[in-house]
This record gives sequence, C-alpha cells and structure tokens, in this order.
Amino acid sequence: MLRFAPSPTGDMHTGNLRAAVFNYILAKQKQEKFLLRIEDTDTARNIEGKDKEIMFLLNLFGITWDNLVYQSDNFPRHRQFAEYLIAKGCAFYCYCTKEFLEQKRDEARERHEAFRYDDGWAELEKGSNSKPVVRLRGSKVTMKFVDCIKGEIQFAPNEVDSFVILKEDGIPTYNFACAVDDMLYDVDFIVRGEDHVSNTPKQMLIHKNLNYDKEIKFAHLPILLNDEGKKMSKRDNASSVQWLLDSGFLPQAIVNYLILMGNKTPCEVFTLQECLEWFDICKIAKAPAHFDIDKLKFLNREHFKRLNEQDLALLLGYKDSSIGALAKIYLQEASTLNEIREKMDRIFAKKALLLHQIQKLAENKNLQEIESQNIEVVEFKAEILSLQKVILKMLEEQDWTKSAFDTFKECAIQKSALKGKKFFKPLRFLFTGFVQGPELSDLFPILRLYLKEIVRS
Repeated sequence: MLRFAPSPTGDMHTGNLRAAVFNYILAKQKQEKFLLRIEDTDTARNIEGKDKEIMFLLNLFGITWDNLVYQSDNFPRHRQFAEYLIAKGCAFYCYCTKEFLEQKRDEARERHEAFRYDDGWAELEKGSNSKPVVRLRGSKVTMKFVDCIKGEIQFAPNEVDSFVILKEDGIPTYNFACAVDDMLYDVDFIVRGEDHVSNTPKQMLIHKNLNYDKEIKFAHLPILLNDEGKKMSKRDNASSVQWLLDSGFLPQAIVNYLILMGNKTPCEVFTLQECLEWFDICKIAKAPAHFDIDKLKFLNREHFKRLNEQDLALLLGYKDSSIGALAKIYLQEASTLNEIREKMDRIFAKKALLLHQIQKLAENKNLQEIESQNIEVVEFKAEILSLQKVILKMLEEQDWTKSAFDTFKECAIQKSALKGKKFFKPLRFLFTGFVQGPELSDLFPILRLYLKEIVRS
C-alpha cells in the first residue's frame, strides 16, 4: 500500500503534488492500492472545505485513489495504542508546562547546545499541572534506515529524545498518528518531502515499541528551489498549484515537469500514464531541484500541440475546432492557456473597442506595443478605420471564405490605396487585434471563415 497524506490546513503546493504523483506512480507500478489519507489531527488549523479541494485537484491531475480515510476517525485507536505503550513502560505521562520547557530551551540556547528533553523532568510539575502529555521514551541506540534517494541515514541516540505522542487534550501528535495509521493500513513504501527526514526515526521507534516489524521503504524528495536558488515558499507564486492552473498551465504539463525535475528520464515530454513504463524513484537526484518556469512553459506548449483541435478550442471557450487550429499557430509566441485565450479573444473583439483602448493608452503615454513599432497613433487609427470600411465593402460584394490570402491582399490594396506598412499594420490589427504576430498568410486560411465577425466595428 502507498499513500498520500495531505493536511487540510492550506493550499496544495507543488511539493505536495509532486509527492502525490510519485506515490501514485509507484502504486500503479507495484500493482498495489493507493490510499488518500486526510491528516486532520491539527484541529485548530484545519480549514473547512480544504479536503474537498485536495480531492478535486488530485482528480484534475489524473490521480485517483482506492481508499479514502480521515485520520481523526482513528483517534480511538491512537489512544488505545498510547495506553498500551504506557502500560508497557515505553511511554509515560509528562507534566512539564510549556513555560518550563521554554525556559529549558532558553538555557540550552545560552549554552549553545541543542535542546534535549530530560526524562527526569516528567513529574517535576505534577502538582500544578492536571493535563499531562504522553511521551514515548527516546532511543537508546543509533537508528538508521536506507533512503531510496539519499542512501543510508543515521540518527544517534541523543538525536531522538523522548517526544510527545498524545497532547494534553488527548489528540495524537503528527508523528504518532502517522506511524499508527501507516501500520493500520499496511503501508510499505513512503514517498514524501525531505523535511520529514527527522520524523522518520520517531515513526520507526513507534513501530518498534508497538512490535510492528514490517519493513517500510522510504524516499525523501529533495526540496524545490526558486529562481533565486532559495527554498520555495508561499511567497513564490509557482509554489501554489492553484496559481499554476490559474496562470494557464495544463495539468498534464505540470505533472510532466514535476516528474522531470531532478530526474533521469528517457524523454522530455510525456504523460502520467506513459511514465508508468519507465519511472524509477531511485533515479531522482539527491540535490535540490530548481523550479524553472520557462521550462514549464516549454512543456506546456508541447502538451498544447498534443491536444486535438476540438479539445483545445473548448479549453479556450470556443466550439469550432478551427479555433483550435488557429490557436496552435499562436504557440510560436504563446505558452499558456491565458496567453492563447487573449490572442483568440482579441481576434474576435470589436475593433472599435480596441481602438478606444489604444487611444486611452496613447493619451497616458503607455502604448509600448505601438510605440515599439514606430507607429503614430492618430494616423494609425485613421488607416485602420479606412481599411475597415474597404474590407467590409469587399465582404458585401464577394464571398472570400475560399480565397487565397494573396488574392484578398491585392484586392484590398487596390481598393484602399494603402501600401507597405501603412497597409499591413492596420490589416494585422483588424485581423488579430495586435500589431505583431504570426504571418498573416498562415492565419488567413482560418480567419477567412470568420471575416465578417472579425472585422466588424
């Protein structure tokens, strides 16, 4: 059994999703069940509806699960196991107050030492504290395990001191609930972020004291770095899965990139299902992986190319497959759904509205796109309006839906008396809403089907 165990305490970040993807892949490769476990033990921080959001996102990325459990449903079992450990002498009640422990931490800092809990403190405040926690006794021997990515990892006895397994309100701590549930659901392979490395010996110690000796494999994924080479945090937009989706990245491209990062793969562009044939968790690099948004944009374009024209049109909000074909032409300069949608929307926008926007931008001296082309706004606007009248008249006189671009162009030049840049720039604007873009000869075979709608006022 493999599992993905998110907490419903905030938005899903890319590191979470990467762990979910890898666990899902391994479950499919090993032909084992995949468990989705909502770790809702932190009742104070749980956010209503986040569990449903997690499930929606996983489904969006093609990740399905065989079993769904909420950790809180197992609270009675967690307490039973804690009582067993107390009876066995492996766990004990600790009456230390938070203030007492904070004082001891301060003293350790003053001595420039790492803080370690002393079992002798357990009952010092028994008379004044009626709500003790339960601690599991620390390890007396070196603990070690072999990580599929990082190799052998060891923890000396003094690095695993006695730790809390039940809080004062009887709620299990993360490590205790996690270890017990992994045991209850027969989890045999755990893939998670490297920030959990220090939790692993504690969870192993819990299993040992519960007489659970099944071997569990571990793979701790290296952290993701931002473009400054620092650990990605909530301040980095790309750390949010929802931000990536809102920015117009396809789920299949995001998954592709999360698998590709820091990995040796036989090809660059692939789907989740395709990588089941060759994925090897042991080939993930030990070093942190840099999140490169430009690389993701490249993969996004490649996955757009894989879409059929009808599906792409529907993604953009259009019904005709020809719009999907038009969108694919724009992949030479656009890489996200948002960028492509803007191109399509500008093509079909009322040109009078776009001209009004141009005028406003010109008045505010904020018309970079036009100014970069050395276009004088007032003259450009007059040329557009003049050419628009000519083209609308042409459309009344003849059906151009089957005509070649050269034929249309020569006729429009003759009737408008515009030449060179003074013809092509206004024509491009009327056709696309932009003064730059793909070759008009490439666009025209599709645009000619919608000319009346495109050139309208």
